[in-house]
Amino acid sequence: MALGGASAATRRCSSTSLGAAYPTRRAAATKRSASAGGFAARAARTMARAAPRGVLAQRLEERRTAPVLEGGRRGDPLVAPVACPFHPDRRMPWSRIAARQQLRRLAWGAAVLAGCASGGGEQARRDPVPVAVAAVVQRDVPVELRAIGTVTPIATVAVKSQVEGQLAEVRFEEGQEVRRDDLLFVIDTPPFEAAVREAEAKLAQDRAEAANAATEAGRFARLISSGIVSPDEYEQVRTKAAALAAAAQADEAGLETAKIQLRYCSIHSPIDGRIGKLLVHRGNVVKARDTTLAVVNQIEPVDVAFTVPQQELTAIRHYLAAGPLPVHATPPGEGARPAQGDLRFVDNAVDQATGTVLLKARFPNQDELLWPGQFVNVTLRLTTEPGALVVPARAIQTGQAGAFVYLVGPDRTVEARAVVTGRDLGEDVTVTSGLAAGDPVVTDGQLRLIPGMTVEPHTEGLAAQHSP
Repeated sequence: MALGGASAATRRCSSTSLGAAYPTRRAAATKRSASAGGFAARAARTMARAAPRGVLAQRLEERRTAPVLEGGRRGDPLVAPVACPFHPDRRMPWSRIAARQQLRRLAWGAAVLAGCASGGGEQARRDPVPVAVAAVVQRDVPVELRAIGTVTPIATVAVKSQVEGQLAEVRFEEGQEVRRDDLLFVIDTPPFEAAVREAEAKLAQDRAEAANAATEAGRFARLISSGIVSPDEYEQVRTKAAALAAAAQADEAGLETAKIQLRYCSIHSPIDGRIGKLLVHRGNVVKARDTTLAVVNQIEPVDVAFTVPQQELTAIRHYLAAGPLPVHATPPGEGARPAQGDLRFVDNAVDQATGTVLLKARFPNQDELLWPGQFVNVTLRLTTEPGALVVPARAIQTGQAGAFVYLVGPDRTVEARAVVTGRDLGEDVTVTSGLAAGDPVVTDGQLRLIPGMTVEPHTEGLAAQHSP
């Protein structure tokens, strides 16, 4: 009996015996209970903040009216003490179980929200996405080089005066088209006319003296044969006559120079072209071969100078040996039409500073579409590539693995197809592998696509469908 009583007493759960027998375990359990209770309380406050104001007020009122527990602490409805199922005479807080129940409720709510979100995403994924689609076109593609060129006149003449004097007349309007030998300027002529008259008088004087000396030399030649004059006297007379004759010839040259100077007073256009602005106005004194009066540019025909990378030099020379290469030059601006010419010049050296080679093309320019100094877009056509596959340039996308396009299948689902691009044709680009003629590719709306999505295609017009 005593043993049985002792055993029953040992099995009885009392606060005093448990505290005395297991102080360390009880302290650990109390700490875990308090920790779990605090977590549950924080979870309850979080749910309360998410609840409407009426529910929040009700929860606060329940907490305020909760009974005061042991230790002077008000109970929480979520962590209120309950009876131990194994020891009815002992009451202990099940705060950890309550916290776990609260966590289950939160996890269930999160799962419901995630399921709703997933269901909405699947629904959005099932909805067809409207996109613009164009078909791959197979056609002959020109092999071209593109560059920026500068229009340069074939001839540029800076008009200068060859004599010094005052500018008396200007015989043209600025920007006027002029022809060769058209009178442009007149230098004041009276000083030069006087120089001509002076040269003429000097020439007449020297000619008279030379004629008199020649007559005297002939008379002395007759007298020396009869011994009347000595040979020395005859040589002196003959030398004087020759000197005067030479002076007369010099005067003739001086007269010619004076006449040339007089002709230089009238300045004519040396070439056909268009004259620029007037640089020296009437009344100014100009120096000989120093002052530029105006500039004349020949613009019919005209050249366009441009450079290409040295890597293209071999191909250019290869195709140029077979015949002239066509060149198109398009001025900037909306609706500008290209001018047509051909390649005329390849420089004999590569610029080592830039790694480019200079080329020149000549254009008839009868309509004066190209203007000296103008920048133009130059297209040099080398040859034509037959049967190339062409797609719009905006259909090409770039990913981590390289270029790709979105290909629309028969079931209207899209597929990311890797491609290898070729030559740039402006709005279009050639594709060397990955596609076939007639394949529909997405040209607009790619940002909303992922492989496998269903699309609603809308066909658009293609620049690639038209021959150049």
